[in-house]
Amino acid sequence: MKRAVVTGASGFVGANLARRLLAEGHQVHLLLRPEYARWRLQPFCDEVQIHEVDLHDAEGLARTISLIRPEWAFHLAAYGAYPQQTDLARMIATNISATGHLVEACLAADCEAFVHAGSSSEYGLVDHAPAEGEAIDPNSHYAWTKAAATHLCRHIARDRDAHLTVLRLYSAYGPYETPTRLLPTLIHQGLRGQLPPLVNPDIARDFVFVEDVCEAFLLAAAHPQSERGAVYNVGSGVQTTLREIVDLARRRLDIAAEPAWGSMGDRHWDTEFWVADAEKITRELGWRPRYTLAEGFDRTVKWFIDHADQLPNST
Repeated sequence: MKRAVVTGASGFVGANLARRLLAEGHQVHLLLRPEYARWRLQPFCDEVQIHEVDLHDAEGLARTISLIRPEWAFHLAAYGAYPQQTDLARMIATNISATGHLVEACLAADCEAFVHAGSSSEYGLVDHAPAEGEAIDPNSHYAWTKAAATHLCRHIARDRDAHLTVLRLYSAYGPYETPTRLLPTLIHQGLRGQLPPLVNPDIARDFVFVEDVCEAFLLAAAHPQSERGAVYNVGSGVQTTLREIVDLARRRLDIAAEPAWGSMGDRHWDTEFWVADAEKITRELGWRPRYTLAEGFDRTVKWFIDHADQLPNST
């Protein structure tokens, strides 16, 4: 059993990771801002220790970490991943400064392993599956701040000889995902025999089931490192177009409605090529996705049906 700290646990991936840690018998501490969204945490909030703390307050954060003395730390708190999150100053403060504060606090408390959630958006728009060692060219404020955090983590890991790992996540999906995201929206509309407005059908993503993502976090914390500040891509290695995911939803949910392609405008981050090169994490940590997209989709549908009365109306 490890004492584990998780930031961003009121979010989609963080909440799933907290559940996974509890299921494996770890002692779980959640660092949450005072105004955190509670709906994802209600089923297990009595099983964890919640600390309301401002990650921008370096001194207050350090005091909290020194009391917890975590052995593992998982940093998933971020700002800017959703279209409505546009405040650049807050992106810098949350994605870069707060990351530095947390790393320093955890190292001062002799934390054994620190795992930071990076983003595949750090690569920018590319026409191939990028390997972790390639040059990056982020194409948004959010992507740039996440890339800066990755460089900061790598520098500190090497400078301080610390077990500090970055996972560049591709398109995670599954239970507790924000209801306004693509797959939950397809499921919500599809269960009523409808389809939502849709962008270009050739837009592509690499979907990876959230249980597989959680497995990557645990392996990154537990696995001895040969490289300080290692970066790993976490994706299925399978590219799926919007046309293919809509076809899957129509088959699984028996949707008669025809897709209205182009009824929603493309977003600046949309691309027709987006897929992970996950060879490094498979080779070094033994990670590979266990769930196909169809299997993960079916599990997600079941979860949304079983928990329909618990979902919020928005993020």
